[in-house]
Order: sequence, then structure tokens, then C-alpha cells
Amino acid sequence: MADDPVDPSTIGERDAPPISEKPYKIVFEANKCIAAGKCAEVSDNWSMNITSGIAEPASYFITEAELDDNIEAAEVCPAKKDRGVIHVVDRRTNEEIAPDPDGDGTLSVDW
Repeated sequence: MADDPVDPSTIGERDAPPISEKPYKIVFEANKCIAAGKCAEVSDNWSMNITSGIAEPASYFITEAELDDNIEAAEVCPAKKDRGVIHVVDRRTNEEIAPDPDGDGTLSVDW
């Protein structure tokens, strides 16, 4: 239904690469980014857009080799009172790997 809330784990899946190639994805709450730049300090996947002042990922779908840097970017994000606005999701299980503030793998997207 058009008025149903959006399930964040489904964002981007229609045009996504195969899970076997890129088993993880980034769900980014750009509207809540506070432009601290911590993500860009720790991960090559993240940069800061000088014009908008908002972080930008180079890719929303990542490989196993890119996982650790993106987990660190999610965990150092101070937005939402240190709950972060960068979410790393395992596409195979739809569980949030990072930041996972509740410790149960549920997606902590707040929109």
C-alpha cells in the first residue's frame, strides 16, 4: 500500500548487484547527517560533499573486503545521539550489523 511505512531493508534492492557479489548494503539516513565527517576519516567508501555538507558513500552495496571500514564508519557516526545514521545490513539475513545499538540485529533506522 502507498501509505504503509517503508521497510528500510528493501531500499535499493530492485537495482542491486547479486547478493553473492555484494552481500552487504548501506542504508543511510542522509536527512539526519550532522556532517561530523567521522565516517570519511575512517572509511574510503565515505566522503564529505563540500556543497551540501552531507556525507556520501561511494557505494551502497559492498563486498566482504569493504565490510570492516563501513562497520567502523557506522560505529563512529555521532548523529542521533551516537546511534548513527549509517547502517550496515547483511542482505542475506536483513540484519543490521552496525551500529546495532539494541544488540538484536533489528534495523535502527528512524524515519
